Amino acid sequence: MKKIVFFVFLMLSMSILAQDKITEGIISMRITMSSENEAINKSLAMVGDLNPVTYFKGEKSRTELNNPMAGETISIVDNNTKEMVVLMNNPMMGKKYLKQSTKTSEEDLKGITVTAIGETKTVLGYVCKGYSITTKKEGVEVKMTMYTTDKITAPNKEINAFGDKVKGFPMYLEMDVQSPVVMKTIAEVTEVKNENVADSKFIMTIPDGYEKMEMPNAK
Repeated sequence: MKKIVFFVFLMLSMSILAQDKITEGIISMRITMSSENEAINKSLAMVGDLNPVTYFKGEKSRTELNNPMAGETISIVDNNTKEMVVLMNNPMMGKKYLKQSTKTSEEDLKGITVTAIGETKTVLGYVCKGYSITTKKEGVEVKMTMYTTDKITAPNKEINAFGDKVKGFPMYLEMDVQSPVVMKTIAEVTEVKNENVADSKFIMTIPDGYEKMEMPNAK
């Protein structure tokens, strides 16, 4: 169960009325998870809602997530260098880090199907474009409905994974993961602040005490 929750954290690793483009600020999100399996639902109830916060500035972003069950996860993305660093201080695994390229190859895009669904959804005053996305890798099928806005310019590791098939920043996402039972995740942006962010938020140097973690098919 903890491995499934951890997987969702990594993937996911996602109030304003104005429609002006924002290139610097802070985004707050609420993530809820549920399942048809009663035992899994009890475990998810212990986790509760997740509330990641993303700091962004130009071509850089930093997402912070703290949870008593999964510990602390920090993801830093730099679209200029095409690099991503993930720092995890996990109760089960200790302090681990990943450093990966965000470049997407044709091989990476295999098993991913993206379709513009022709519908929109308004989130915090933003009219967002809808996409239906299906991925299937290593026997794990993920189905997503995602709504994005082009009014927020913030690097996002989930969007990067789809190459140029999806445009904009995800404001709302519904995701079903089949592994082996269906887990549903709903992520929605709850607040966007247009304010200055310190450059120190985006330093990608690995802190002392963190060990490298190898991931399957890591780039």
